[in-house]
Amino acid sequence: MPHKQRFIFHLDMDHFYTAVEERENPALSGKPVVVGSDPKEGKGRGVVSTSNYQARASGVRSGMPISQAWRLCPNAVYLPPNFPLYVKASNEIITIARRYAGKFEQWGIDEAFLDVTDKVQNWSEAEALARQIKAEIKEKEHLCASIGVGPNKLIAKVASDFQKPDGLTVVKEEDAEKFLEPLPVRKLLWVGKKTEAKLKALGVNTIGDLAHYDPTALSSLFGVIGLQMHLMAKGLDRSEVEERVSIKSVSHETTFEEDTADASAILEALDALCESALKETIEQKLLFKTVTVKIRYKGFETHTKSKTLLHLTNRAYDLKKTAKELLLPYLSERKMRLIGVRVSTLVSCEKQKTLF
Repeated sequence: MPHKQRFIFHLDMDHFYTAVEERENPALSGKPVVVGSDPKEGKGRGVVSTSNYQARASGVRSGMPISQAWRLCPNAVYLPPNFPLYVKASNEIITIARRYAGKFEQWGIDEAFLDVTDKVQNWSEAEALARQIKAEIKEKEHLCASIGVGPNKLIAKVASDFQKPDGLTVVKEEDAEKFLEPLPVRKLLWVGKKTEAKLKALGVNTIGDLAHYDPTALSSLFGVIGLQMHLMAKGLDRSEVEERVSIKSVSHETTFEEDTADASAILEALDALCESALKETIEQKLLFKTVTVKIRYKGFETHTKSKTLLHLTNRAYDLKKTAKELLLPYLSERKMRLIGVRVSTLVSCEKQKTLF
């Protein structure tokens, strides 16, 4: 019996933070804009959150040290993040998109998957529906979205990034493997820098190379994920679009004014970050189970360490005790530049009540 054809969208807002800033202040239009830490004329600390396409043309990228961004593009307009504004815009966009979907799954503040299988009959109807969603977002929110349309989440996600900005790419099931073949292997979901380096060492540079590689060899090198990557390289993905707690994690971090090895100052900062993360978690009526601590030494060497607790909690004692345990091995004479705390594996308190 043939399987039912699925129609999946991946909606991705274009350079979201900077796009919202340009919408609020039209004078920014056409200028390179960077949202992130204060660059302090090249002496600033912290990183780039988002850059618009004009700034990207100079080489500025998300996650880059703000001092490096300043050297590459000193004439950009540098703005501090305005999260309440971005969350408000995100909520409006999600409300629009959700109405079109049979099943909906939000990923972060500026992207989502929509399963529209029960809304359309064929690929041309799917394309028309995607155009309608993009048009409504543009009309009501004055922002551009890119949408990838595919037979599964994997293809839709890769397709949404294919013709940015303001893109619409439709990849039919029979064209999926051919579409993926020439793309860099890094474009595959879950292939990060380390995996990419290992694959390149094997002569695997494109998704097509990966699809034609011996799956047994991939399995012995990467374990289960090796087989998963091989299937994905062939355009196969059975994962469902499913409703989640819209927030995947709550994280807070701080960059010290000066690099420091002072244990008491570092622990004090950790305590304050735990308080902030906890306040946000409680306001969102969430419980967490996983705690992660992030540290960055002088010179940008970064480490993260996580611990999953035996039970869901939102108690200050649990968070602070766990975070401190995770941090202690990193306290040494080496100077730290940044410290962060994240809570994840989140569950709504309301859902917990119904479970018990």
